Amino acid sequence: MIAGIRYAHTNLIARDWRALADFYIEHLGCVPVLPERDLKGPAMESGTGIAGATLRGLHVRLPGHGPEGPTLEIFSYGAMPEKPETAINRPGYGHLAFQVADVAAARAELLAAGGQALGAIVRTPVGDRSVTWCYVTDPEGNPVELQAWGPALVEEPHAPDA
Repeated sequence: MIAGIRYAHTNLIARDWRALADFYIEHLGCVPVLPERDLKGPAMESGTGIAGATLRGLHVRLPGHGPEGPTLEIFSYGAMPEKPETAINRPGYGHLAFQVADVAAARAELLAAGGQALGAIVRTPVGDRSVTWCYVTDPEGNPVELQAWGPALVEEPHAPDA
């Protein structure tokens, strides 16, 4: 194992980094981590492998992990290709997940804020517990899972056949 390893952040490339950061701050409890970034020059070009690369954005601290917790890095490049259509089953990183108290209420809030539904709210067993969950998108089409953990599912007894 790599010595001293610790998870740091996940990067999300946005068409409008400021609007997307505001969405994660307002609706998903993320906290801005200053300073805002405005990166360009030979180091950016060399590090990204993109000639003329410019990058602007902000880190937001993910909720529930305290002041040293991991961040979501929301950046926009000066020039970007078009984004492919959102697909929850596309190879690569699939989604960000947030634990919430009420999946239906959180889903309704994100849909009202410009997100889109990617399926229905479901409840599934996981060992001796259950999880209620759904997928939605943020306003730029990036998948987000909302989940709430609860007690095990109890099967309803079936009435005997007459």
